[in-house]
Amino acid sequence: MNSSAPSPRTQVHRKPQRAHYDAGTVHAIIDQALVCQIAFNQGGSVHCLPTACWRGGEHLYIHGANNSRLTQTLLTDDCAVSITHLDGLVLARSAFHHSMNYRSVVIYGRFTEVTDTDAKAAAFRSFVDHVSPGRAARVRLPSPAEIAGTRLLRISLDEAVAKIRNWGVEDSAEDMDIPVWAGVMPLTLNAGPLQPEAGCEGQEAPQKPGFIGA
Repeated sequence: MNSSAPSPRTQVHRKPQRAHYDAGTVHAIIDQALVCQIAFNQGGSVHCLPTACWRGGEHLYIHGANNSRLTQTLLTDDCAVSITHLDGLVLARSAFHHSMNYRSVVIYGRFTEVTDTDAKAAAFRSFVDHVSPGRAARVRLPSPAEIAGTRLLRISLDEAVAKIRNWGVEDSAEDMDIPVWAGVMPLTLNAGPLQPEAGCEGQEAPQKPGFIGA
């Protein structure tokens, strides 16, 4: 655990022993994510929307339509971005001590727009390969018009914190003799059987990200 929070709002107060502030831990959790949740204030109300995401260096990237409410708002106000992987259910002998194993990241800050055409094209290619490794070399990449019509935003990871629980049951001593199963039920993200479009049955199967099982 790294105990040096990059900012007051990233300082973990509840269960601080679970906090990790180092870039390596933050990057590893983000790199196993396909979706993030973004909380922001717009029009006098609070919103939290899911969107696809990927990492490039020291930034988290998202994309959207040029006229998207989400992308427009994120360029003018601070937001909070969260990512969570649920790794297991921790089943204790008492209801109170049940828990979950997880890896999470929260990022604070403001998104900026990437406008350079070459940089946008490279980032979109990286996104395609994040979703399915090697796929960018096999598909038609975005045209100049498609790149121009899509907004690319990124937020710095300078103000980010990870929080992790990855251990077993923490029952009280007085509950140890209760005759019930206790332990961890691991959970993983798995890919189901492929469902090809008509005429694609003989094509090479796409690769799944390394963090998705089956």
